[in-house]
Amino acid sequence: MFRTLVSSKETNGAVSIFQHPDFDGHEHVLFGHDAATGLKAIVAVHNTACGPGLGGLRMRDYASEDEALRDVLRLSRGMSYKNAMAGLAHGGGKAVIIGDPTTARTPALMRAMGRLVDSLGGRYITAQDSGIRVQDLHALSETTAFVTGLRASRTPDGEPRTGDPSPATAVGVYHGIRACLQQVFGSPDPAGRNIAIQGLGSVGFRLAAALHGAGARLLVADIDAGRTRAVQEAFGARVLPIAEIHAAAADVYAPCALGGAINRDSIQTLQARIVAGAANNQLARPEFGTALHKAGILYAPDYVINAGGVIDVAAQLGDYDPADVERRVVAIGETLGEIFRQATLDDEPPEVVADRLAEARLVRPPPDPGR
Repeated sequence: MFRTLVSSKETNGAVSIFQHPDFDGHEHVLFGHDAATGLKAIVAVHNTACGPGLGGLRMRDYASEDEALRDVLRLSRGMSYKNAMAGLAHGGGKAVIIGDPTTARTPALMRAMGRLVDSLGGRYITAQDSGIRVQDLHALSETTAFVTGLRASRTPDGEPRTGDPSPATAVGVYHGIRACLQQVFGSPDPAGRNIAIQGLGSVGFRLAAALHGAGARLLVADIDAGRTRAVQEAFGARVLPIAEIHAAAADVYAPCALGGAINRDSIQTLQARIVAGAANNQLARPEFGTALHKAGILYAPDYVINAGGVIDVAAQLGDYDPADVERRVVAIGETLGEIFRQATLDDEPPEVVADRLAEARLVRPPPDPGR
């Protein structure tokens, strides 16, 4: 059913994937296919120096297998850095299912995915990402124990949680934006600031609600007209075309959809002083971070600002303490503040400073802060 395409710890054989531009010393890359359910999936484990790889499962109708492979390689690497900077006892891993989640997602497919995850023997622990629901994880958990994000709980203020990491991600991004505003404008207060949000899914919608509640003026865009209409009606947001949101006259541009929002085209017309959002891999290429820095635009490293969700699901693997999770998610703002101060001292892009800190932890596991 499953075959290991790459296992760099276990084989000396040369495989073409080793020359892939997004291959970064990944320990395992596993391709899985199940004819009975139609499962076509890839699991990538990047680095386990800090512990077993932890990262979400994404389901998407990729245009090609190469696009899916590129996505899982980049995302799993990002999870290594994210988990290291969040102080978690986990390395980086990610999984993708190739298929349309609106038509191809079934309990049987998820059980097959669970068997694929289980075949790695605990080297990878999966969780929820785009295209996957908590009920899908419950089906997946029927065939593997290596899954998290299933625990229903309540926040310290009593809000019910289903295990979905989106609320925690949104809280972390909100406090990260506050840290960015403090760095650029001398005050963390979003009141009166124009904030452009690209993508109004589970995280983007919650972020919009939090910013609106703090007095920000919202500009929003999403491929789903129903989502933009809901945010417009609920929060008085101004709706822009998806192709124009990055160029809006805003203080903050918050990419909260797919990666690559900062690319060769968008960077030419970007007006915001700050780029800070929930999306993974916001820089299409590393050099665009340098370009932002030279232009005087503050960039919040994506794997730092969007770590709230993984902090939450990692905590669900132990004795879950909602108050402790909330404290650690809010502290993302403090972590970014420290990165910005060091970047200013060294005159370096913030992501360069963050990478250096993360890479030091990837060879020397951090202490477990709370589990």
